[in-house]
Amino acid sequence: IIWMFVPIFTPVLGITIGVLVIVWLEREISAGIQQRIGPEYAGPLGILQALADGTKLLFKENILPSRGDTRLFSIGPSIAVISILLSYSVIPFGYRLILVDLSIGVFLWIAISSIAPVGLLMSGYGSNNKYSFLGGLRAAAQSISYEIPLTLCVLSISLLSNSSSTVDIVEAQSKYGFWGWNLWRQPIGFIVFLISSLAECERLPFDLPEAEEELVAGYQTEYSGIKFGLFYVASYLNLLVSSLFVTVLYLGGWNLSIPYISVPELFEINKAGRVFGTIIGIFITLAKTYLFLFILSQQFLY
Repeated sequence: IIWMFVPIFTPVLGITIGVLVIVWLEREISAGIQQRIGPEYAGPLGILQALADGTKLLFKENILPSRGDTRLFSIGPSIAVISILLSYSVIPFGYRLILVDLSIGVFLWIAISSIAPVGLLMSGYGSNNKYSFLGGLRAAAQSISYEIPLTLCVLSISLLSNSSSTVDIVEAQSKYGFWGWNLWRQPIGFIVFLISSLAECERLPFDLPEAEEELVAGYQTEYSGIKFGLFYVASYLNLLVSSLFVTVLYLGGWNLSIPYISVPELFEINKAGRVFGTIIGIFITLAKTYLFLFILSQQFLY
């Protein structure tokens, strides 16, 4: 019975910890670049600063635009967050640790992520603000534009792996260890996927929808309180999803980097061995993901 709930609790715990770590990592790196101290009061080393900021936004006043469409204004942030959360259902955090193992897993992720720009466009239109509407239009146009090269990269990986299942793609990279990663078989595709993911996440230098110099804060201009916080949650969730898919598609997923040694085969001895192997797989997946996030933050933060 316990194993039935493990695939559910693992993504929830991973998502929560992941967002906290990403926010802390970005603030610490930016503080180091700008020679500042950074967050240090909320929790050890400031790791709970994001939780403190979220609590603050939760109790702030929720202001609605007087002449805007309040229904679209309220639904928009929820659509953006929910569409990104659904993407986690096809991500394997470890061997047999996936909510839904579908034969079209990677393409389901692309289809689900295509819903998020609709929420951003609804938010911009419902705000009854020219800056918000322009930001929503830019966000939708940018997301749709970069989904085309993203889809081509995913299609090439599916052809190499003879499957569109995320689990099968990871297994196809396990035979030769480090040298079996799709990173070496598709180096140009990896670079294109990286650039497209940055554009999908609206990170620098692809921050046109939120260009502060010309659009104030883009589609977020009229938002406050928890709805304003939902946009930030969606942004960091999307960044974590993109990094996890980089790990799954190009960096071998949960497998070790040793040729002919697979995590499931190595620990498939008894029940205790399977539990330990599952924990090792989760650790390897998250280690690759956060290492990639660390490199990404250093290269593209400023």
